[in-house]
Amino acid sequence: MSDVPASQKNEAFDEPSRDEIPGISRQHTAFLETTDAEEAWIIAGMDHVILHTIGRKSGNEHKVTLPFWYDPEGRRVVVGSFSGAPEHPAWYLNLADRTANPKVKIRVRGGLYECDAVVLEGEERQRIWDLLTTDREYYRDYQSRTDRELPLVRFENLVEIS
Repeated sequence: MSDVPASQKNEAFDEPSRDEIPGISRQHTAFLETTDAEEAWIIAGMDHVILHTIGRKSGNEHKVTLPFWYDPEGRRVVVGSFSGAPEHPAWYLNLADRTANPKVKIRVRGGLYECDAVVLEGEERQRIWDLLTTDREYYRDYQSRTDRELPLVRFENLVEIS
């Protein structure tokens, strides 16, 4: 991808509390659904994606806005950090349930896509983790706050649906 920056370091930002994150995400999602303006989709130097999952318990569609990072091949990668909380975020648990979510939808500035959400493991996870945290060191801090391994999810095989 020619539009992937060589460095994806983001600007400084004030980290919200974990209690604030769900509300901020809901507000951000609602706002992003009304615009394709760059200033809405890129915050603190980070591009964002709206991830649509199906609830593993409820069966309802859920949306969450997440910052993403481009891997060297130009694919979007998100981190299931939830600021280093002891448990995985709900969006990740929904996504990891392949029965409920064999494919997911993502909205990025300019389009809605169906795609595969690939949870990275082993050497590939380590390779991407090392590259990602070179640009976004705070993820190492989030990892230090929890015993769980922060999952990395890469969106692949995008097919535009609108």
